[in-house]
Amino acid sequence: MATIYLIPSFLADDAIETIPDYIKPAIKDCKVIFAENERTARRFLKSIDKSIIIDDYEWHSIHKAEENEIENFKIAVKSNKNIAIISEAGCPGIADPGQLLIDVAQKMDCLIKPLVGPNSILLALMASGMNGQHFEFIGYLPIDNNERIKKIKELENSSSRTKGTKIFIETPYRNNQLLEQLLLHCSGNTKLCIGINITSKAESIKTKTIADWKKSKPELHKIPVIFLLEAV
Repeated sequence: MATIYLIPSFLADDAIETIPDYIKPAIKDCKVIFAENERTARRFLKSIDKSIIIDDYEWHSIHKAEENEIENFKIAVKSNKNIAIISEAGCPGIADPGQLLIDVAQKMDCLIKPLVGPNSILLALMASGMNGQHFEFIGYLPIDNNERIKKIKELENSSSRTKGTKIFIETPYRNNQLLEQLLLHCSGNTKLCIGINITSKAESIKTKTIADWKKSKPELHKIPVIFLLEAV
């Protein structure tokens, strides 16, 4: 039976040290690679081990695991070919379309090997000082302005009731707009952690109250950012 290796990738290009050495033999044990972005994945493999012969692999690009790629995945599994699933950034299956292929692998009773690597959700939570016993990753908030404001208020109210941490992200070019809405619609004593460029040399993970963030708003346009909110 095929083994499915879940290969973590960099969150930042200058963070080679965040990828453990045991990733290399796992990649070399595979014949097929399903990558969220093939070009990025090829560059990633060359950066961690120049001896890897990129063109020796059978490559497939994941785009929300379209039906033809699911079929290609099933064919590789039935051929007993070991498969690597590589996310665009961080860990496969976590806020990542590779999850759908992993679901197929579970149904086909494959051996699935999740490998250790960087994950912005957990790294930001670790550094935030917020509740790590009870937290929820929301993903993206609604694009519609009114729906987004409604969702922000729901998250704050839920956090207040449960004492839990709410974690969410935004498309980088809309980060500043999301921050503005959080500052406008959340209570002054609600805590907000902003994780910027996690694992890079420019990393910043800061937790302040909404009132304090209003005094010193960071510039977040087109920067990888993760937000954590905890109402007190």
